[in-house]
Amino acid sequence: MNLVRWTPFQDMTLLQNQMNRLFDNALHGWPAETTGSGGWAPPADIYETDSELLVTADVPGVDPKRIDVRVENGVLTIRGERRLERKFEKENFHRVERSYGPFARSFTLSMPVEPDKVHASYKDGVLTISLPKTEHAKPRRIEIGAAAA
Repeated sequence: MNLVRWTPFQDMTLLQNQMNRLFDNALHGWPAETTGSGGWAPPADIYETDSELLVTADVPGVDPKRIDVRVENGVLTIRGERRLERKFEKENFHRVERSYGPFARSFTLSMPVEPDKVHASYKDGVLTISLPKTEHAKPRRIEIGAAAA
């Protein structure tokens, strides 16, 4: 028999993300969404290693030159725009399911990072951002000294 550690906060985060997506999808296309204020948001993953935070965001069809990545006051912001390049008459569309227009995502960083060393790359429609941790944010092993008798 194997024991599996239950982590309630991880389950709560998963539930929160699923609820956010549910409401985002339900509200997509409402009049407030069509004002050009950002009708879509690329999904993103955030992963932590000993030395950095890694953020990956799915932005297929977005020109990397149209993506702006900033780190200010402990917040990572990704902005960009996916444009519909071809001009079509509305009557010719059979279905439009992909989202177009500007987007913006902001993430409060859980630890201090080195903003001057942030690196972003783009490959196959995936934006990857590497945010190196500051030295005092990196984990370190603490030696335990022997108590005097």
